[in-house]
Amino acid sequence: MTKPHRPRFENPPITRGAFIAWSVLTCATLYVCYFSHLGVPGFIGPDEPRYAWIARAMMETRDWVTPRLYGKPWFEKPPLYYWGAGLCFKWFGVREATARLPSAISALLATLAMGWLGLRFWGGQAARWVVLLLPATVGMIGFSHAAATDMPFSAMLTIGMVCAAEVLGLTRNEDMPILPRTPWLALTLFGFFLGLAVLAKGPAAIVLCGGAVLLWALGTKHWHDALRLLHPLAVAAFCATALPWYVRCARRNPDFLRAFLIEHNFKRYFTPEFQHIQPFWFYVPVILIAILPWTALFLWNTVHGAIQLLRTHRVRESTLFLTCWAAFCLLFFSFSQSKLPGYILPALPAVVLVLAHSLTAMTKIPRWLLRIALSLFALSLVLPLVFVELRKPNFSGGNERLVIGVFAVVALMGTANLLLALFGTATGQKRFLTLRAAGCVLPILAATVLAYRIAPSFFKIDPSGKTIAKQLQLQNIPLSELAVGWMSRGQHYSLNFYLREEIKDWNQENIGKEYVLTDVRGCRNLTPVPFACEPVPFNEQATGMFLYHIVTPGSLERLGGGGGQTQQKK
Repeated sequence: MTKPHRPRFENPPITRGAFIAWSVLTCATLYVCYFSHLGVPGFIGPDEPRYAWIARAMMETRDWVTPRLYGKPWFEKPPLYYWGAGLCFKWFGVREATARLPSAISALLATLAMGWLGLRFWGGQAARWVVLLLPATVGMIGFSHAAATDMPFSAMLTIGMVCAAEVLGLTRNEDMPILPRTPWLALTLFGFFLGLAVLAKGPAAIVLCGGAVLLWALGTKHWHDALRLLHPLAVAAFCATALPWYVRCARRNPDFLRAFLIEHNFKRYFTPEFQHIQPFWFYVPVILIAILPWTALFLWNTVHGAIQLLRTHRVRESTLFLTCWAAFCLLFFSFSQSKLPGYILPALPAVVLVLAHSLTAMTKIPRWLLRIALSLFALSLVLPLVFVELRKPNFSGGNERLVIGVFAVVALMGTANLLLALFGTATGQKRFLTLRAAGCVLPILAATVLAYRIAPSFFKIDPSGKTIAKQLQLQNIPLSELAVGWMSRGQHYSLNFYLREEIKDWNQENIGKEYVLTDVRGCRNLTPVPFACEPVPFNEQATGMFLYHIVTPGSLERLGGGGGQTQQKK
């Protein structure tokens, strides 16, 4: 049974000094977590360099309709991220930071939207807490620094769900008129942002939004309110936002609908064709990691909320809405045959808003139990650093500073939980509120800066293709005569981006290339044909790669099996 949500905000106004302190702390948190170190490191993984290439191609060719990778149509994702990154390239130059800027801006917009929803649901305290806690999570920090579609999709869907809450009447309080009214602005914005979410990643936005609302309607029996989201104004705003690109792209590219809808949506969800196979429970540990350092608070709220529901059989409609939002995302992607960590990102804002509300209702819950949980969790995160400092174990390969740095980041997360448990004994003690907030967030800001400083130490060589590209350019290697014999997909795509040219794989079609770049010592290990080769001076320690000049088969006798000698020498 649900409890009608008609909140009357009883939070007293904070003092001017407290307001300034909150504002400074919030701005610092948003900047450090979302916008600092955007250009570090180079493009990593298979997605970042490919998406950045497509965005750069759109900017240079001024064709904003057909996404093209290496000159060929590429229909894996819709264009919203490409449009944002292409405009950033045009205005601020082509580099890693500008490629990741759309994700950072999207994260900021989603956070502000959740702050507004917290204000309408539970007042100013919940709003202030959510704009501090949400940016400080590992999931939001990580995906706001990725040149990918996950954060733009999650942000547009988040804002759409916030607008849906307004349309459903969840943000109305006792001071508002009882007579029903049509929320024209909320309906328009709902359709607009849901359309942007469909432009960010496809029809999954409709499924996630519709499924969450239907789940909420099932629990509240407010079917009539749920149907208001199908108002003609919302439908018109959605169609005006999403359909023009889909229609134009389909008219220009007859294969678009089959490739995009069938290959990259239905097959990705219903079949293991894309090889991202994970167990059904995969997203349980993922969300526990994504919500760090507030994992203990999340677990405590989950257990406490379940107990309260079983005891009272009542839940606020606003809390149920957020729970259905997060739960449906979790269930929907758990059934998918293709699972990636970024899929669960849309659930994170709803979860953190519930946590923010819990911190404003400390007088209504057994706070001492939460203190114990936070303290034990903090202790488990701090102990590894204490152990290393006291025992001084020997680390192989000179990794002592790296290990200590990682444990220091983890310990700062523990410190945040410990300070959250210690500062402020109840919501009635307002003078401790800002101090408690500062105490729990500042260690996360320090951990974020430290993590980006030690990140390069995780890799002996540059994991992107940036360093390799510079070495090839310094030696004036003709790119048209270069092939890649063996390299990770992410490094290969990154190399292509920095060289502004697609370097072909070493295969039967490209065995006539003059040079081959590989992480294999000697050419006789290369397939499909083992050629003799001559090593070309290349900074293997910095790049982790070997560059060879391929000798034609007619020269094998002259070399006397030089390929094998080269291999033994190397």
